[in-house]
Amino acid sequence: MSSDDQDAAAAARVIAGDPGAFGDIVRRWQHRLVNLAWRFCRHQATAEDMAQEAFLKAYRSLGGFRGESQFSTWLTAVALNTYRSRLRQDRQPLLGRKPVEPVDTAPGPQSALQQGQRAELVRRAVLTLPARYRDAILVYYFEDLDITESARVLGIAEGTLKAQLHRARELLRSRCERLGLRLSDLQTEIS
Repeated sequence: MSSDDQDAAAAARVIAGDPGAFGDIVRRWQHRLVNLAWRFCRHQATAEDMAQEAFLKAYRSLGGFRGESQFSTWLTAVALNTYRSRLRQDRQPLLGRKPVEPVDTAPGPQSALQQGQRAELVRRAVLTLPARYRDAILVYYFEDLDITESARVLGIAEGTLKAQLHRARELLRSRCERLGLRLSDLQTEIS
């Protein structure tokens, strides 16, 4: 039985009156939803809180799951909408708690450290994108979904997603170049 089938079966048990079955869903999805939330806020405690909020909304909305899409797509969409709402409530993206200094991209013995810093700068640049571009990048690249699943999660057409990804990459390229990152650095972190 696939993970989606297990989740759909657990959802059916919850709807039938077995609220404990939702624990199976939480166990299978907790790490992934916290990870997705962390990509929005860059703060572990906040990410855990956001994921808990997403699970609560999913539990309350379980009766609305009709099985027209995979359970994973539905749950990811619920989480994504929850995280978007949270960012709107906070009125500004939660970009983490400590500033990141620009890095010297010249090769040297600290290359691994610099690569990590570059990756962090790219992630932070993603968080500064307008919501539609940020969400497209997060779902497609960071959640590693294909175009079809990403479009379903976001509730948009595949062509729209492709256009948003293209525009998001252009915006990121521009922002990263201003931070002193080379185009090849950006391709490594996003592609």
